Amino acid sequence: IPSVSKSFELAGEHCETSDFCDGELTSELISDVQDNLDSVTKTPTETISDADEIVLETVALAKGQVDTELVAVTRKGKKKTRKRSQRKLSRDDEELQFQGMSEEHSAIIGKYWCQRYLLFSRFDDGIKMDEEGWFSVTPESIARHHASRCGSGIVVDSFTGVGGNAIQLAQRSAHVIAIDIDPKKIDYAYQNATVYGVNDQIDFVTGDFFTIAPKLKADTVFLSPPWGGPDYAKVEIYDLKTMLRPHDGYFLFNVAKKISCRIVMFLPRNVDLNQLAELSLSAQPPWSLEVTVNFIH
Repeated sequence: IPSVSKSFELAGEHCETSDFCDGELTSELISDVQDNLDSVTKTPTETISDADEIVLETVALAKGQVDTELVAVTRKGKKKTRKRSQRKLSRDDEELQFQGMSEEHSAIIGKYWCQRYLLFSRFDDGIKMDEEGWFSVTPESIARHHASRCGSGIVVDSFTGVGGNAIQLAQRSAHVIAIDIDPKKIDYAYQNATVYGVNDQIDFVTGDFFTIAPKLKADTVFLSPPWGGPDYAKVEIYDLKTMLRPHDGYFLFNVAKKISCRIVMFLPRNVDLNQLAELSLSAQPPWSLEVTVNFIH
């Protein structure tokens, strides 16, 4: 039985892939990204204010009334800082609603809004997002890494969404075919690619990937299928057979391998690695398998 090679890529370390023509399945796993993203939502001004208050209170104990009054001033300043922060959050909510989102949905995706520049560094230049895009788009630094692993030929981005991966793929590949069944997402993907100046390197196709796939040939197929929303992280093991919709991971792999002998799949960190091995061994002849884990600092 041919061996299945596994290599892990952590925080900038580089792993070479096997020969393209032998067939290759690369699985990119996202690890603790949202935990790391959540950690940046606290503003630096709040952290500094807390530290200043602790220091000044310590001095007040030693020096008496004068420093105690200084502490009172500091607390007042901290209160103003909090008010400014609240006003900023209020403005953020208004901007979210300006983009056509309901107040209820704005509250749900508030943490993603605070991290918008991690999703698109050029967000303020005219980036468009729908509700689903906020929690499904690949952070830009990870999308850039994906592009570096997909080669420089023709790449099919099978579930392009609002275009996060397609943009980075276009900056490294000869051409990208970006497919999504939702016309609104395709419109947004085109707009976002225009912001990054790569819209002329991408064919935007509105349609069902599984219907279009038999007509496609490419050097690489990039698959970032819907994981089922944020709830994917609540299970211990992410099952490719039961949790991917509308088709399971095995069906998805079998469709993609008819397009190219190199497939890159972006999957949750808790995916069953045994299932990935089964996928690579199911091909004839068996494909090599590489698993890399993506981190955001």
